[in-house]
Amino acid sequence: MDFGIVLQNDPPASRVVDLARQAENHGFTHAWTFDSHLLWEEPFVVFSAILAATRKITVGPMVTNPATRDWTVLASMFATLNEMYGNRTVCGIGRGDSAVRTLNGRPSNLATLRDAVHVVRELANSRAVEINGATVRFPWSTGSSLEVWVAAYGPQALRLTGEVGDGYILQLADPDLAAWMIRAVRDSAEAAGRDPDAIRFCVAAPAYLGDGDSPAARAHMREQCRWFGGMVGNHVADIVARYGTSAAVPRALTDYIRDREGYDYNEHGRAGNSHTRFVPDEIVERFCLLGSPREHVEKLEALRALGVDQFAAYLQHDHKEGTLLGYGERVIPALADHVTASA
Repeated sequence: MDFGIVLQNDPPASRVVDLARQAENHGFTHAWTFDSHLLWEEPFVVFSAILAATRKITVGPMVTNPATRDWTVLASMFATLNEMYGNRTVCGIGRGDSAVRTLNGRPSNLATLRDAVHVVRELANSRAVEINGATVRFPWSTGSSLEVWVAAYGPQALRLTGEVGDGYILQLADPDLAAWMIRAVRDSAEAAGRDPDAIRFCVAAPAYLGDGDSPAARAHMREQCRWFGGMVGNHVADIVARYGTSAAVPRALTDYIRDREGYDYNEHGRAGNSHTRFVPDEIVERFCLLGSPREHVEKLEALRALGVDQFAAYLQHDHKEGTLLGYGERVIPALADHVTASA
């Protein structure tokens, strides 16, 4: 299993770069950032600095979208970073949330997302693509390599992911829900004539290492990560509006938002925000990884058994360095393949 971190691009950018550098030194393979240009600094500028400060780590947005970024410009940024730093990028993409809603826009429809995935992937892999009636490519790009991973929750988006995605990003760490969604993506891939085992699966969720046996410490961890249930709730609300609470979507995903009253994007993704009190403790525990290294390892082992290839830890809380250190010393080694010098 690979490990990533997910960071917000809060200033100073040097802090984001330093956390990515620490993550690499602790054994993480990926550094992802939010992509919402009104709320945070521009991620592709920061990606260049991260790549320059590290040796092997892969960077990418979690997630970009087809609405606020021109697809050809997006592909050009990935291909340029690959030329500069040697194919160390990945594209996470979805319909759009905070980047478009803060501008009173709407998420892209799935047909647009499908087309964007195709254009970005072809151009950023140094291939030609047809767009606006013309066949185009980057004449300066040779040997660029980019995978496009799709973030999704609803049935139609999961079907699209299986049909076109190189990978699937699931932003919650509940093993039961992960099993349902991974199966939906694999079934879609098989129906489309693709190899289901070729799709990469990434689970992304807050990870907070601490004293899991102390009630006070546990309560603090939950409060630091409760924001995540509110963020997921935005996407769940869209799903409920489309499908209701029917069998098309597991009730374990939709029931908890019944008391949701709205969302303030000024506090998006931030610990202690004021509009996620509707998120119950049970959801925080299910969706996130909290507690001792042993608890993290147990949940990650369950996710790995479902086929999860990467766990990406959101670090929007007050224990960033401590969690990175604990993962580097206790969690990542526990899940690594053990090799002996002699047998």
